Amino acid sequence: MKKASGLSLIELMIALLIGAILLLGVVQVFAASRTAYQLSEGMSRVQENGRFALDYLQRDIRMAGHFGCVNDQARNQVPGGLTSHFAANGPLDFGFSVQGYDDSDPPDVVLSPARIDGTDAIALRFLSGNGAPITTIDLAGPSVDIDPAKWSVLTEGGVAAPAMFGVADCAFADVFVADSTSAAAGRVIVPASVDLARYGASPAGGPTMLYRAETVIYYIGQGAGGQPSLWRARVNADESLTSEEMVEGIENMQFRYGMDRNAAGALPSGYIASQDTADGVGGTTDDWRRVGQVQVALLAVSPNSAASVAPTTTEQDLLDVSATLPADGRYRSVYQGTIALRNRLYGN
Repeated sequence: MKKASGLSLIELMIALLIGAILLLGVVQVFAASRTAYQLSEGMSRVQENGRFALDYLQRDIRMAGHFGCVNDQARNQVPGGLTSHFAANGPLDFGFSVQGYDDSDPPDVVLSPARIDGTDAIALRFLSGNGAPITTIDLAGPSVDIDPAKWSVLTEGGVAAPAMFGVADCAFADVFVADSTSAAAGRVIVPASVDLARYGASPAGGPTMLYRAETVIYYIGQGAGGQPSLWRARVNADESLTSEEMVEGIENMQFRYGMDRNAAGALPSGYIASQDTADGVGGTTDDWRRVGQVQVALLAVSPNSAASVAPTTTEQDLLDVSATLPADGRYRSVYQGTIALRNRLYGN
């Protein structure tokens, strides 16, 4: 009888077992590669977002208190050196160059989207970094003129039609809403309450410049993608807000403020002696004039599940504030920075 050729049942089962083991190994390699990719992608996005968010904050916080060729501390030595033609304690009160809010909104503004509970906000006021020399001062107008070719320096940063301005030399500064403007003529019609006569005649003064005035509020709100983001709200001349989503994936933001060793009301020494929350600083302009340093902590989160290792704790400290971390598999990291208010240091 002729023998049958082929595989026996035992041989077939062994082959299937070996194939299953090989297939399982391939699946495990694929899963490990996918996990590594997700973690790498999550870390990259978090690092990128954290870096961008700190950059935006550092740039504007450093500008706080810029009112021309002398910082706002030195202006306190000149009675009436800085005149804000806005309501006191309102959204546009330039007496507060920097002012923080612990888990609360700035007064008299409606943030849209709303600030997320448990996060801080900060309001910053300053004159833009670039200004244009004033060529003519008309006391009868009253108005000021600049070279029309230089009007573009007043529209930098996405402000096509500026309405808030600052006139400043090296002794005085006035911040106001213009009655009207003409870009073609390089002219700003100034409210009658602004004392233009003191510009260009003071022996202590230098060239008189025209700047755009800025009030911006940074806070954490819900982003367009459905997750928390860093927002910047610009306060307009009519006290309405123009909000812009700056960086997605910023889940929390906390601030601490470094205060000068000299008491409120005295000329700051430039020596930072203590740090506190916004509530600990106080509520007056003299209290906030002591602030010469801002420390910020950001909690950045990946937009998608990053297959990250489960944290050993469900809490994360941001400048001594404990933030609860949800178990959603997303990668998170804290980024901190200490920013000197360069227009506040050493009482210059």
